[in-house]
Amino acid sequence: MLSSHQAASPARSLGQIASSFLPFLALCVVMYVTLDVSFWLTMALAVPAAGFVVRIFIIQHDCGHGAFFRSRAANDWVGRLCSLATLTPYANWRRQHAAHHANWNNLDRQESGSDIYSACLTTRQYQHLPPGRRRFYRLVRHPTVALITLPPLVFLLLYRLPFDTPAHWRRERWSVHGTNLALAAMIVGLGLFVGFGAVALVQLPIMVFAAIIGVWLFSVQHRFEAAHWFGRTEWSAAAASLRGTSYLRLPAVLRWFTGNIGFHHVHHLNPRIPNYRLAACHAASEYLQQAPTLTLGGALRSAAYWLWDEAQGRMVRFRDCPPDGDRQG
Repeated sequence: MLSSHQAASPARSLGQIASSFLPFLALCVVMYVTLDVSFWLTMALAVPAAGFVVRIFIIQHDCGHGAFFRSRAANDWVGRLCSLATLTPYANWRRQHAAHHANWNNLDRQESGSDIYSACLTTRQYQHLPPGRRRFYRLVRHPTVALITLPPLVFLLLYRLPFDTPAHWRRERWSVHGTNLALAAMIVGLGLFVGFGAVALVQLPIMVFAAIIGVWLFSVQHRFEAAHWFGRTEWSAAAASLRGTSYLRLPAVLRWFTGNIGFHHVHHLNPRIPNYRLAACHAASEYLQQAPTLTLGGALRSAAYWLWDEAQGRMVRFRDCPPDGDRQG
């Protein structure tokens, strides 16, 4: 059933490229014009512009999975084009992301292809951390840090350096440097035309908003109250997809901007399904509809769930897990 939704449609893929890049570029032009009218109007326009960057990232994401076009070369070239809007080195991110798809929600493989957003400690592991490390672990995962402060730093700074890329990943390391050179050329050219201050005032807010939205989307679909985490012996792709990832039920306009990534359980079961076929695939199967469902409100409340309680078999908040010495009885 999944494979019947897998085939890419060139017409629909090209339509998504047009409906994402053209409005994004138009909004950028309008933002430069409004700088002489009202800075706050420019900032207001940065929000929908960021929405288009998120949509472009979903296209890049599909290209990285070989899902957006039937041709690998077409996927790679479009993915590289998207990277100039998302500031995300295509080849490097693609390989790192593949590791995530091999290990998500696996408690025994947290250090393999994971980050703070797709990994978690058990309550026992958290309680056994030294006090200093426990405080640091909790601080980094505070919503204002993990979901507001860190995401822009990741996209603007960390993605400029192959700091976590093994030396033998030569193609991936070159993708970082090549993306940086292309971005530098674009910034210099645009800065000479409209002014470097204007470039900063327009492009930085867009990326800050887009990074926050994108990282929140990724995080909430793996860490929410009903998410299930597995040990190595019980982990399987099917179980982790249907019990460890969510169906994030968004309003239609947000579903469009996020490229249907809310059907995350379907995506993990078969990453080769293009984003524009995920909803139909979900609707065609009662089996897929058993995945945990999150509303927008529920997703916003999920930011507090960072620990897996093995005894209760559910995610819990830090305040529900006092340090070992603080437990009573």
